[in-house]
Amino acid sequence: MSFSQFLLILRARKKIVLWTLLAAVLLTLVASLLMPKTYKATNSLVMNFKGVDPVTGLALPGQLLPGFMATQIDIIGSKNVALRVVDDLGLANNPAVIAQFNEATGGNGTVRDWLADLLLKKLEVEPSRESSVVGVSFSGSDPQFVAAVANAFADAYQKVSVQLRVEPMQRASTYFNGQVRVLRDNLEAAQSRLSKYQQEHGIVSVDNRLDVESQRLNELSSQLVAAQAQLADAQSRRSMARNSSAQSPDVTSNPLIQNLKVSLGAAEARLAQLSQKLARNHPDYLAARAEADRLTKDLREQMSIASSSVSNNATILGEREATLRAALAEQKAKLLDLNRLRDEMNVLQKDVESAQRAFEATSQRSSQTRLEGQVNQSDVAVLNPAVAPTKPAGPRVLFNVMLSIIFGSILGVGLGLLVEMLDRRVRSKNDLSDVLQLPVLGALDWKTRPARRFALSKLRRNRALAAS
Repeated sequence: MSFSQFLLILRARKKIVLWTLLAAVLLTLVASLLMPKTYKATNSLVMNFKGVDPVTGLALPGQLLPGFMATQIDIIGSKNVALRVVDDLGLANNPAVIAQFNEATGGNGTVRDWLADLLLKKLEVEPSRESSVVGVSFSGSDPQFVAAVANAFADAYQKVSVQLRVEPMQRASTYFNGQVRVLRDNLEAAQSRLSKYQQEHGIVSVDNRLDVESQRLNELSSQLVAAQAQLADAQSRRSMARNSSAQSPDVTSNPLIQNLKVSLGAAEARLAQLSQKLARNHPDYLAARAEADRLTKDLREQMSIASSSVSNNATILGEREATLRAALAEQKAKLLDLNRLRDEMNVLQKDVESAQRAFEATSQRSSQTRLEGQVNQSDVAVLNPAVAPTKPAGPRVLFNVMLSIIFGSILGVGLGLLVEMLDRRVRSKNDLSDVLQLPVLGALDWKTRPARRFALSKLRRNRALAAS
């Protein structure tokens, strides 16, 4: 169907279109005038919600939470809020309302649920664009009632929002209280283990004792090094004294031996002089020889004594070095034992510190959560409370008429096309060519003059009257 054919059909069926449009407009106008007047009251709320995790305590702006406004709108329009409105206004106790409920439902269900459903049907929640303001509107036939219901919904939503925030905090507070008791027991157990360990090992201050023992170990190490050096020197002197006592510095430097050597030299010189003057059996010679032998014997004895003294000194130094080595090994073992005790006690101290930190952090969060669970202030503020409207919000007669014109025109065109489809007529030469699939050779343009048609019809009426 081309546009020209569509226009021809509308032209031919214009009466149907016009009558349909007129009927739609009249019906809408009459219905709008007969409909009861409705009033609409709006309460504006400001959302200042801050999301707080009851476990971690981290706070985030509510605008950053996904679906925040949609969630608040769903809460306002929830049945829980509607039931609170019914209870706050005392609607379920009205005998007239109870009679209406019994008539509508036959007594099935409860009056509160029935009233909550009715209120939610007339409730509108509209968020503002790019802001945290939400409008709560309620429609009805009584201006005072709609304002009261709108304000009641705002107040019930504030109470529900407080409840939804406080209840998780209260549950978290209960959880934290249990954790605080557990952590307190852990802290006491850790402190008890540390005290018992200190008592068993007699530890007052490991660090101070460790410093003293470390200093003593250093002193023993220094003494051992010095003793080893002295021992090495004494061993070399002893070896020289044993192998060649005459060349040993310890023997040669002995004053007594030096004096004996001097005396022996003098005695041998005197003996040499006497041997040249006197016979070997002469008493003076024999006395000089005996003196020289005695000095020689004394020198040998003193040299032997000096060599023995060097050996004894080396032995003493060896024993002292062995004693210092054993004392050093014992000190090392004691120091290692102290290090082990310190490490074990450090582990116990770290357990106590960890338990202390956990207990303090949990106690702080428990106190904070307990305080937040006792807060009964809502983050939602009433920006504009609802007031009783002075002008009705409906029905909007002009708006309904405009809509009836639009829909009536569409309905009239649809009816005209439907009638045309049921009784198809030839409206133009294009209709013939489309139906017969043959070319149109010519067209006669025939128009009846209105005056002649009127005359013919008048003539027919006169003939009919004459014949009767």
